[in-house]
Amino acid sequence: MNTIIWKDKGHVKMIAHRGVSGLELENTCPAFVAAGVKSYYGIETDVHVTKDGKFIVHHDDTLKRLAGIDKTVEECTFEYLRSIQLKDRDGTIRKDLFLPTLEEYVSICRKYDKQAILELKNPMQKEKVWEIAEIIKGMGWFDRTTFISFAGGNLVALREKYPEADAQFLTGDATEENLQFMINNRLDADLCGLCVSKEYVDALHENGLKVNCWTIDKLEHADLLKAAGVDLITSNILE
Repeated sequence: MNTIIWKDKGHVKMIAHRGVSGLELENTCPAFVAAGVKSYYGIETDVHVTKDGKFIVHHDDTLKRLAGIDKTVEECTFEYLRSIQLKDRDGTIRKDLFLPTLEEYVSICRKYDKQAILELKNPMQKEKVWEIAEIIKGMGWFDRTTFISFAGGNLVALREKYPEADAQFLTGDATEENLQFMINNRLDADLCGLCVSKEYVDALHENGLKVNCWTIDKLEHADLLKAAGVDLITSNILE
């Protein structure tokens, strides 16, 4: 299986959702490398704060879907989470399938010269948002990282200390309230593709804000969003 090449993407930049999760197990180093060797602009992932205040890459709040363990990620220690051996989709054991660290993810983005699209999962203490930013700064990849979050407070905290940070507000609701929040806080939009209209995209562009849409896996949907003027598209399999 391979990615689906979108030949007519034009100006639209493509982001690999949780790595190339249409090929490799999502949010693992192999998924990130699969994106790294392809033409994607960026690689998206999700970071949680562990029980002991460290950082781990995983999408869901619990381990059940991916690891078959009925535990909440943020109630587990970093050491425990790192000890989990994940299985591939066909049930086979692969030693390279485990929950990555923040540093492993950023290192892969840096190695393959990809924009890091980092989702700050769940509301965080602002000091933790700042700690994540400092780790990435220390790795020399801050200017090539886009911070995204459904929790607007995380992005407001980021802006407080790092006003120059590239940031996008994640939302499934193209409302006037969300539009004003993005304008007031200088946040680009990261919108559910199903909720986007050209008028909403135009309103964001008129205020100097870019538009990313998720999660688009069909060419006909990508074409519609391109016609609406979006700047970026996040996909599991389109390249």
